[in-house]
Amino acid sequence: MSERSGSPIRAAGGDAVGLALRNRWSVPWREVPELAIERFRQRVVQGVRAGARLCLLFGVPEDDADTRIVAVLAEDHAGRLFALSTRVEFRYPALTPGCPSAHLFERELAEQCGLVPEGHPWLKPLRRHPPDHLPARRPAPEIDREAYSFARVGGGQVHEVAVGPVHAGVIEPGHFRFQAHGEEVLFLEIVLGYQHRGVERLLERSSIERAMPVAESIAGDTVIGHSETFCGAIEALGRCQKSVRAQSVRAIALEIERLANHLGDLGALAGDVAFAPAAAYFGRMRGECLNLLLELSGNRFGRGLVRPGGVGFDLEPAMAADFRRRLAGLARDADSVGELFFENESVRARLEGVGATARDACEALGFVGPAARACDVERDIRHDHPYGAFRFTQIPVSTAWAGDVAARALVRGLEIRRSLEFVAEQIAALPDGPPRQTLAPLRPDEFVVALTEGWRGEIAHAVLTDARGGIRRYKVKDPSFHNWPALALAMQANQISDFPLCNKSFNLSYAGHDL
Repeated sequence: MSERSGSPIRAAGGDAVGLALRNRWSVPWREVPELAIERFRQRVVQGVRAGARLCLLFGVPEDDADTRIVAVLAEDHAGRLFALSTRVEFRYPALTPGCPSAHLFERELAEQCGLVPEGHPWLKPLRRHPPDHLPARRPAPEIDREAYSFARVGGGQVHEVAVGPVHAGVIEPGHFRFQAHGEEVLFLEIVLGYQHRGVERLLERSSIERAMPVAESIAGDTVIGHSETFCGAIEALGRCQKSVRAQSVRAIALEIERLANHLGDLGALAGDVAFAPAAAYFGRMRGECLNLLLELSGNRFGRGLVRPGGVGFDLEPAMAADFRRRLAGLARDADSVGELFFENESVRARLEGVGATARDACEALGFVGPAARACDVERDIRHDHPYGAFRFTQIPVSTAWAGDVAARALVRGLEIRRSLEFVAEQIAALPDGPPRQTLAPLRPDEFVVALTEGWRGEIAHAVLTDARGGIRRYKVKDPSFHNWPALALAMQANQISDFPLCNKSFNLSYAGHDL
C-alpha cells in the first residue's frame, strides 16, 4: 500500500494521538498505549478537532473490576488509524461534550460495560439489554427494558405521534416518536434494540467455523460486507495471504451486493413517489443482481462465498462470460431507467429539499456511506483505507452537495454506474491463483481493526486475541450505528408525511444496529 501525503494527527505537545495502524494490520496488544483518563480524553477530543474521525470506542473487561476503553481514530486523508486506551473502574468524564461523534459509543459503553460517562448530555439505553461485557466481579444491574424516558417538546399545540415497533409491512422492529406542531416535525426520537442477539458474545465464544455464519447474519442484506470484514480481521491475525484472484472475486461480490441494494433503494424511492415505471424496472434489476450472487455462491445474498483464506466458490470461465453479458445488459438498463427517474420533473420536485442534513452535522456526528457523500464529504473506505483488489483499481468517490433525499438518491445512481464498470473490469481480467489458502492459528495477544465500505458505508470490526490465540474481545460496528441519528436530524422541520421517503433514502439496518 502506498503512502499518501499528510502528517500524523498530533495532540497538544506534538505527540501522535495513539499507536499508528493500517486497515487490517495486526499489532501486539501491549503496544496500544494506555493513558490516564484525562490524557486519553484530551487526545481523543483534540485528535477529532484536528481532523481525525472517531471510528470505534468500546470497552474490554480487565482484571476483576476495571474496564479498558479503546478508541480508534481514522485519519482518512492519509489512510491511517490510531489506537489508544485508558483504564477506568466505574465513572469517567464523558467525551461527548467535546466530541459529539462519541455520543452513541458512550451510551453503548454504559449499557455493555456498566460505566458512567459523567457529563454525557443524553445518557439513555441504546439497545435496552443487560450488560454483557462487565468485569468479572462487577454485579450486573437489573434492567427494565420498557423503562425509557422519551424527550418531550412543551407547548399546548404540540402533539405526539408514535409509530412502531410493529409496522404495517415486512419490516424490522423499531419505534419512532414524533413531536410535531401540526404536520411539521419538531423532534424525532428513535428507539431500537428490539432484536438484540448478543452477536459480539457469540463471536467471542465460537470457533472460527461457527463464527462465520454469525458474521454473515449480522445484517441480512449485508452478508458480503460483514463476512468480508470478519475474514479481513481473522486473516490479519492468522497472517494469511489471500491470492489476488480470491481478492478480486470478493471485490466483485461486494460490488454486486452494493448494486442490488442501491437499485432496490432507488426502486423503493420511486414507489414512494408513485412513479411506478421506475419502481418496477429498478426492482427487476435488483433481482438480476441477486441472481448473479446466486449463480456465484448458491445463495441470493452470498452466504457461503467469503471464507477465511479466500472464497468458497470460484468464478469459472463460462460463468465469467455469462456475467459479463448480463452486466452489460444491466449497465444499459441502469442508464435508461436512471434517466427516466432522475430527469422526471415530478420526481425531482418531490425529492429535492426534503430531509436535508448539513455538512457540518455530518462531520460532527460522523455520518458514513451515501449519507455522508450526499453532504459532499468524500468518505469511502475503498479510497481512504484500501484493501484487497481496491488497492489496485480504485472506484471514484461519488458525492453530491445538498444532503437531501435527492442527493442521497443521486449518490446511489452514480455508484451504480461506477460499480458496474468496476465489476466488468475485474471479470474481464481475473488473475490466476487458488481460490482459498489455509488459515494459520491466530496470533496471541494481538489487536486488529478491519474496515470495509459496505453499501451503507463503513463497516468496522475490531478483534483482540488472548494469550492462547482465542478471541478475547470482538467489536462490531455496522454503518447504521452512525446514521440513525442522521435520519432523526433529517426529519426536523419536515412534514410527518415525509418520513417514509426520508427513511427509505437512508434505508438503515435495525438488526445491524441492535446486534
